[in-house]
Amino acid sequence: MSAPGRRPRRRGAAPGKPGSGPPRGRTGPARPPEVDPARQAALDLLTSVRVRDAYANLALPAILRKYRLRDRDAALATELGYGTLRAQGLLDAVIGECTDRPLAKVELALLDVLRLGAYQLLRTRIPAHAAVDTAVELARAASGSRAGGFVNAILRKVGERTEQDWVARLAPPAADDPVGHAAFAHSHPRWIAQAFADALGPAALEASGEEERSELDAALAADDTRPTVHLLARPGEITAAELALATGGEEAPYSPYGVHLEPGSGDVGELDAVAEGLAVVQDEGSQLVALACARAGLLDADTGHWLDLCAGPGGKAALLGGLVALDGGTLDAVEQSEHRAELVRRATEELPVTVHTADGRSAPLPDGAFDRVLVDAPCTGLGALRRRPEARWRRRPEDVSGLAKLQRELLTAALRHVRPGGVVAYVTCSPHLSETVGVVAGVVRRHPGVERLDAREYLPGVPHLADGTAVQLWPHRHGTDAMFLALLRRAT
Repeated sequence: MSAPGRRPRRRGAAPGKPGSGPPRGRTGPARPPEVDPARQAALDLLTSVRVRDAYANLALPAILRKYRLRDRDAALATELGYGTLRAQGLLDAVIGECTDRPLAKVELALLDVLRLGAYQLLRTRIPAHAAVDTAVELARAASGSRAGGFVNAILRKVGERTEQDWVARLAPPAADDPVGHAAFAHSHPRWIAQAFADALGPAALEASGEEERSELDAALAADDTRPTVHLLARPGEITAAELALATGGEEAPYSPYGVHLEPGSGDVGELDAVAEGLAVVQDEGSQLVALACARAGLLDADTGHWLDLCAGPGGKAALLGGLVALDGGTLDAVEQSEHRAELVRRATEELPVTVHTADGRSAPLPDGAFDRVLVDAPCTGLGALRRRPEARWRRRPEDVSGLAKLQRELLTAALRHVRPGGVVAYVTCSPHLSETVGVVAGVVRRHPGVERLDAREYLPGVPHLADGTAVQLWPHRHGTDAMFLALLRRAT
């Protein structure tokens, strides 16, 4: 998760990074009528992310409405926009190889057009002439006829090789730098690829299978593809079987409340079950860690007093609130940001949930009062990069230390609020060891009365769980976001 209520700061151009240059040949009209609306929508999304630091998933719906795109056109705009954002690192390297002008000197509006065109050439089945011609039209609309010629020349060079050929030409050799090669090939910053490799363990770089690729390659490849949409059938409102029938989806393999939709299923918000509040969008991994919190064994009876210490925007609170309501219990939910606290209230409306707008580290709640406490801690979000296409290029390695400190403080607060014999579930949407096992180990060392539970026991039927008491889910193993879970029980 990202830190509640915080948005990434805008970053200006830095040496060696694309920067703004003077417009070249601005002579054409503002937007010629032949510009394809789906590609214009995708370009608008790139512009919103770059100029306004927008979140792609929040910006896209308004852009689709602006151009009145639905069904196949909306799916194309989404694929081109999200895909281009995801592949930005690889695309920039290829574009840089095809121009004698440093990328820092390329007008940013044109660089967005080049990225969009290069993505179509390298990662879609769109005919090369269509990719180039539509990019030229967009360039002319943005910066005039000379810009169209510049884009045409660059993209024709890009299209001379396949993506695999460019990777072979530009990536570090796999034999010398397997992490760097995998990072380039799957368009991840190297530090994130290294974090995945560290979490996967020593065998992550060993080639295996018919394709002779490593598990790191498999993990990054899964993280670099468009994910399916997962729905939560809200407990007590609708079953997963009923939701699957109503939406045309399939019941999830591991969560009894989950349903998977096929990619390109349209606007999920228009589904009747979602519009009526019977279901919400929630990754199956998020469902599993919340369910483990609800299932974990206590040392005595569950009195039905549960706590979600970092509740925004409310997905897991809705699941926990629905579960505790079935047995007549209550859930307290804490969220620091007033805006996100309001989202929690909406998500848990008509459930026995009390929302507190407070910092989870100092929330005005009684100590030792709760049977179960969920700490879904703010984190780098490296485990959900496939759903947040721009995030991999915004996060920095230096973000980790500050977040790890916050995570330790929140977990310590949770242990204070849980009653003797009660359980704390520590969760992050990141596999980075400093945010996962490192945080847990540090807090447990300072609390000798805390017992680690084997979290694997509370995820029945979920395969490929590694050794140890904690659980790390993976897109390539489980089809979920890379969620981490540790369960701790306070001694009586």
